[in-house]
Amino acid sequence: MSLVENERTKLLANALDRASTACVTVGVLAPVAAVLYGASGTRLELWAFALGGAIWLSAAIALHWVARLVLGGLKS
Repeated sequence: MSLVENERTKLLANALDRASTACVTVGVLAPVAAVLYGASGTRLELWAFALGGAIWLSAAIALHWVARLVLGGLKS
């Protein structure tokens, strides 16, 4: 039974890590690309742009950290 539990644990950790990648993509890379290519419909102040990126990046780091903690629960 521990093989099934390990696979479920790995699946959860992978889902959390993919969510962290999505946070970086949506919150950091997409706004940077929008500004670089002039596709931004709104004009944000630099501090708001930086704060939003920092919040999304922090969320990504937290999700990745939780995924690593989940993997620590694997059974041998």
